[in-house]
Amino acid sequence: MRRFAGNRLAVLGAAIILLLVLIAIFAPLLATHDPIFDQDYGNLLAGPDTTHWMGTDDLGRDIFSRMLYGARISLQAAMIAVGLAFCVGVPVGIASGYFRGFWDEWVVMRIVDALQAFPPLILALALAAALGGGFYNAMAAVGIGFAPAFIRLARGQAMSIRNLDYVMAARSVGAGHIRIMWRYVLPNAMAPLVIQATFAMGSAIIAEAGLSYLGLGARAEDPSWGSMLHIAQGYLNTNPTLALWPGVAIFAVVLGFNLLGDGIREVFDPKLYR
Repeated sequence: MRRFAGNRLAVLGAAIILLLVLIAIFAPLLATHDPIFDQDYGNLLAGPDTTHWMGTDDLGRDIFSRMLYGARISLQAAMIAVGLAFCVGVPVGIASGYFRGFWDEWVVMRIVDALQAFPPLILALALAAALGGGFYNAMAAVGIGFAPAFIRLARGQAMSIRNLDYVMAARSVGAGHIRIMWRYVLPNAMAPLVIQATFAMGSAIIAEAGLSYLGLGARAEDPSWGSMLHIAQGYLNTNPTLALWPGVAIFAVVLGFNLLGDGIREVFDPKLYR
């Protein structure tokens, strides 16, 4: 904790993420209007005022309220996509690196190589289109796209740990493979995996915004920051603040996850601590 607290940028990143979580939890209490159904048709595309603190969109919906509820969608996107990638990639990678052999070299790693040949967002676009769109299908697609990175990282950690002394000692007293992987390999491989998960959360938020912008993520009426940018595209010349608020929010949250990831990496790697 002292190392982490000594990194001011990491503390700033943690504060941004904490603020995101609090906004997502208390959005119903903080919002001044319903983000979907409360439409002020006599006040379309209005600028900030005392009633609508960030103005209104093309349907008269309050942008401030939609921004608050958009934090919920972004946080859900990060948790679902990275959680799926972690839960799929880590067991496969550890098992592959621990047992090695034909399945590791010619099946698992060749599938990983094939998936990583595509840029993650392009792969997520293709998978989301194949799954039929929608928020949860889109996040499943993003999670599948992120899984190869976790598989490769977990495999490398397992390969470096499997022949260490404490693993050999556990094997010599009769510990089974599942127990060794669960009790010895996984805990000692968690540090780089946690760091990878932190960075992946920022990427997941960008991916969700991109898919929603293209109509393959959240529904058009949902207060997703990506769909808000899609709406703002048609009014950049007349009302640029429509794009300003979701753009700044995406930038700040992704920056927060990246700063937090750097801080966690410094904590787990003493060589980086100054």
